Amino acid sequence: MDIIKVILTALLSVTVLFIITKIMGHKQVAQLDFFDYVSGITIGSIAAELATELEEPYKPLIALVIYGLISLILNMLAHKLPRTRKYINGTPTILMSEGKIYRENLKQSKLDLSEFMLLCREQGYFDLDEIQTAVFEHNGKLSILPKAANRPATPEDLKITAKATYIGVEVIMDGRMMGENLSRMGRDENWLTKQVKAQGYKDIKDIFLGIYRKEDDSLTLYPSE
Repeated sequence: MDIIKVILTALLSVTVLFIITKIMGHKQVAQLDFFDYVSGITIGSIAAELATELEEPYKPLIALVIYGLISLILNMLAHKLPRTRKYINGTPTILMSEGKIYRENLKQSKLDLSEFMLLCREQGYFDLDEIQTAVFEHNGKLSILPKAANRPATPEDLKITAKATYIGVEVIMDGRMMGENLSRMGRDENWLTKQVKAQGYKDIKDIFLGIYRKEDDSLTLYPSE
């Protein structure tokens, strides 16, 4: 009987946790701020307790629902009342600007100099002289604005008129034609078959992945190995 109770309470725990996570949204899974981090750990702990609580499972269940409601209410407050965001989510902190590193802001962000330099390297900046401004966001990520001389050149900088670009669309996946995607691009099966044979392949089944790009009417094929 105990095993059956554990199975049932575990299923209940997973179900409630799934519902609460869906209500809270993908933010809980993707980019965590301070409260999301704390509530995520706590909700996970309570869910684990609920899964093994045989005598009074309603107690951790109630706590689980309360934590979910609190997270939902605070997220609603942050959206409805922008002024509350800095108290709930925190605010961005400037760590470096115009060649000056702000020691107090580093302390406030709980970072030391080596950690700051690590975050810069992760963004691809090994030389601090290339950085105009570095901002530590409330989600724990570092945003960097490079100096004008170090940022990549754009077509506008080079006085070049850039053509419109489009996302490549999968028209063949694992040897199968993606009919809906093909139709959306204004192409059909006959066109696709001709293109495949023109590139030296006998059949669509020989192609692992096929990407169609609208801007230059091209088809890139990756054959099955």
